[in-house]
Amino acid sequence: MSNKESTSRTLFVALAVSLVASVFVAGSAVALKPVQIENRLLDKQRSILAIAGLGDDLSSAEVKELFKTRIKARVVDLTTGEYNDSLDPVTFDPLKAARDPKTSTALKGSEDLALIKRREQFTTVYMVEQGGQLESLILPVRGYGLWSTLHGFLAVKPDLNTVVGLGFYQHAETPGLGGEVDNPKWKGLWPGKTLFDDSGKPIIKIVKGGVDPASPEAGHQVDALAGATLTSNGVDRLMQFWLGEQGFGPYLAKLRQQGA
Repeated sequence: MSNKESTSRTLFVALAVSLVASVFVAGSAVALKPVQIENRLLDKQRSILAIAGLGDDLSSAEVKELFKTRIKARVVDLTTGEYNDSLDPVTFDPLKAARDPKTSTALKGSEDLALIKRREQFTTVYMVEQGGQLESLILPVRGYGLWSTLHGFLAVKPDLNTVVGLGFYQHAETPGLGGEVDNPKWKGLWPGKTLFDDSGKPIIKIVKGGVDPASPEAGHQVDALAGATLTSNGVDRLMQFWLGEQGFGPYLAKLRQQGA
């Protein structure tokens, strides 16, 4: 066999192996995509339940059952504060909508406190109910910290002013510094804090150097993360944004008028 024939055969075999491997990888990706989507949904639902105080480390079956019996999801128009029942809250993706100029609004300058660049027109909120009564309302929040956008949920009591919990399910902040947003001790500082003053203006604040328990402002202040000023500032800004007129302000105002 000539060197030319040997080289050609080697190249043919390598090409054939690469083609088969590519087909296998592509097929596996397609086959696994529904599973990946399901797992992401379960992780998100698990985070919601944890922030609402309905349990940690729940099995998939427990998550599904609690969402079926205790959680009511609805899509909200952030501009008007009205519900939009034409969109399915299970399949609707607010983050995808935020990337599309047709379904989002560009934010400029002081409008973009959370540094997210675009805000979706519609998003999904979650109501924890028991016997038809609202126990807590869970709002999706996000904003830029030091290295990444922090994605999380804020849970509030039926008075729409008292924090039940705050948690982030996705971010890339520095472990041991900004990553301390995941620390149960820091998250434990949030429950019971108040979000608004009597006029409905956001007053919750992240305080560098620690909250003075004797201060009359302590009820709406939370300690900043030690050594993570920019991440702390990011959390402060995203809270101001999502509680304000660009975020859930119109929706919360409408709920107050309706008596939640």
